[in-house]
Amino acid sequence: MFSRSRKKIILAIMVSLILLFTVTLSVIMLASYHELRRQSSEMLERYADLYSLDQQPKTEMVPDLRPDSQDLPGPAPEQRDLPPDLGPGFQLSTFYSVAFSEEGAVLSVNDGGNGLYSKDELIRMARDLLAKDKTAGRLDSLSYTISRKQGYTLVAFIDDTMTERSMRTLLHNVLIVGGTSIVILFFLSLFLSGQIIHPLEENDKKQKQFISDASHELKTPVAVISTNAELLSRELGENEWLANIQYENERMGDLVKQLLDLSRAENTETPVETVDLSRVVTGEMLAFESVAFDQGKTIQSDIDEGIRVMGNQAQLTQLTSILLDNAVRHGAGNKIELTCKRQGRSAVLSAVNDGDEIPAEKLEHLFDRFYRVDEARSNEGHHYGLGLSIAKAVAEKHGGNIAVSCRDGKIRFTVSIPEKK
Repeated sequence: MFSRSRKKIILAIMVSLILLFTVTLSVIMLASYHELRRQSSEMLERYADLYSLDQQPKTEMVPDLRPDSQDLPGPAPEQRDLPPDLGPGFQLSTFYSVAFSEEGAVLSVNDGGNGLYSKDELIRMARDLLAKDKTAGRLDSLSYTISRKQGYTLVAFIDDTMTERSMRTLLHNVLIVGGTSIVILFFLSLFLSGQIIHPLEENDKKQKQFISDASHELKTPVAVISTNAELLSRELGENEWLANIQYENERMGDLVKQLLDLSRAENTETPVETVDLSRVVTGEMLAFESVAFDQGKTIQSDIDEGIRVMGNQAQLTQLTSILLDNAVRHGAGNKIELTCKRQGRSAVLSAVNDGDEIPAEKLEHLFDRFYRVDEARSNEGHHYGLGLSIAKAVAEKHGGNIAVSCRDGKIRFTVSIPEKK
C-alpha cells in the first residue's frame, strides 16, 4: 500500500514541479516579451513623432522605385543626433524610415547607417506596407508604424533583431537551468519520500503481521471453547449463561475468520488462473436471491457473458459476496441492481441499492478497517466493518480498484479489474 503511496507522492511532486516551472516560465517570458514589445513600440512612436523632413540633410538623389516612374529627386538622410533625454534604449536602437510625398514620390530614406537593409529594400518594404492599408505591425524582425504628417507620409521601422535574439537566449538558458533543477529535485524528492515513508511501511507491515499472527493464535482457543461449550450444553441442557458463552464465542470465531481473510487478501500470494467472472457473479447472485427474498427484496442483474480475468476464484467469489451482502443488509428499498459489464479493457462489477445519503466525510472512510457508518448498529449480525476492507484488498490484489458513490438516494459500489484478453 505504501509503495503505491510513495509512487503517487513522487508523481504528484513531479507533476507539481513541472506545472509550476512551466507556468512560471510562461508568465515570465510572456511578460518580458510584452514589455519589450511595448518599449519598442513606444520608442518607434517617439521616433516618428520627432521625425522632421526639414531636418534631414539633402545629400543625394533617391530613386523612385514605382513601376513606370522616373527617378525623382529627394534627400537621403544620415542618422542624425537624437535628444539625450530619451534614454539609452532609444540611443542604442536602430531606426529606419522612408518618407513619401502625397504623390508617392520618395522624399527621404534613412537606412540606419549599418548596411543591413539597402535603401532600395526599405523603399520596397515601405510601399508594400502602404498598399496593405495598416498603420502599425510587424514585418520579419522589424516593427513599423505609418504616420501621416504635413505634406508627406512617413513609414518608420525599428529593428528588433537583438531583442528577439536576447529572448531566445534567455529562453534557452532558463530551459537548461530549469530542466536541470527539476531533475535534481526529482532525485531529491525520491530520496526524501523514501526516508519519510519507509518507517510507515515498516509499521504497516508489522501491524498486518500482528493481525495475521494474532488471528492464527486465536483460532485454537476459539475452537476449544466452542467444543467445550457444546459438550456442556449436552450435559446441562438449556442454560442462559452457557448460551451467552456460545453466542460470543461464535462472534469471536467470525471475527477471527474475517481477520484471516483480510490478512490473506493483503499479504498472501494466492495462485491465479483464468477465471470466468461472469459465472462467479451469476453463482453468487443466485445464492443471495433467497436471502434477499427473506427481506422482501429482489436482485435485478445484467451480466455480460464470457468475461474472463486473471485471478483467484475464491477471492473473487468472496468479493462478489461482500458486495451483495452489503447491499442486502443496508439497502433501504426493495430492489438491488447487480451488473457485470465490459468497459474498454476492464471488467466492471457494480452493486447498487437504495439508501440514505452518506456524508462525504464518512464516504471516504467506508473501506477502512472496522469502520461503520452507523455506530449504533455495531453489534448487529456478526459484522465488524471488515467486509469492505477485504473487498478493497481483493480488488487491488487483482490489479484493480473499488469505489463508492452516493447520489440521488442510490449507493453504488463499483469494482474495476483488468480483463484477460
